[in-house]
Amino acid sequence: MIREAGGEPLEVPALEIRELDDLSAFHAVIEKLDFLDAAIFVSRNAVRRTFALIGGNKAGEKAGSGRWPARLRVAAVGGGTREELEAHGIEKVMVPAGQADSEALLAMPEFSAVEGKRIALFRGEGGRTLLADTLAARGARVDQAACYRRVAPAQSAALLAAAWEGGKVDAITVSSAEGLANLLSMLGGEGLRQLGASALFVPHPRVAVEAVRKGLKRPVVAGPGDEQMAAALVAYFGAASYN
Repeated sequence: MIREAGGEPLEVPALEIRELDDLSAFHAVIEKLDFLDAAIFVSRNAVRRTFALIGGNKAGEKAGSGRWPARLRVAAVGGGTREELEAHGIEKVMVPAGQADSEALLAMPEFSAVEGKRIALFRGEGGRTLLADTLAARGARVDQAACYRRVAPAQSAALLAAAWEGGKVDAITVSSAEGLANLLSMLGGEGLRQLGASALFVPHPRVAVEAVRKGLKRPVVAGPGDEQMAAALVAYFGAASYN
């Protein structure tokens, strides 16, 4: 979309998805799928890793660790995760309208009264605990099913150095607070100055708050989807051309 709008995209991974060494907790949750009331997926990667690990590509197919029950209610934090679930045969995915985050999902009526419900949370290792903590506080039994981990890619530092050596970087887009932290780490001591000289676009107000906390001023909150990010870039540079 950036290229179609006349820009030059420079792809620099800020997060790398890797397998977990210990998946015993994940497989313990998979064995209990028939007894769960709901399953929540927090990201596309959680969907991809889950269906790769259980050995089945579609809902209802036989899998290495069991079978994904067609009756199990499934929720996604955002639209991209829902699309990934639908691609794996999961229908009628619950997803919050508007903002794509844990707060919006927790505000849904389906998760307001969960006393005694058993809910699986498919996610990466680490990260925010708000979803699990809030559901547990509301009386749900939450089964955590971590299925991947995130690390900073070693090769991306060289890609970043080449990008700045080749000329001015006009804009930076980041997809998460963790990705922003990795980006600053990869840039080293010059990170704040280099990022501060470019327009910064983020998908969520929470990431914008973290950017400001780290010393970056006026990040643009574009929205959670690729289409929203591309539209924000076009709008920004279209307005800048008149200034």
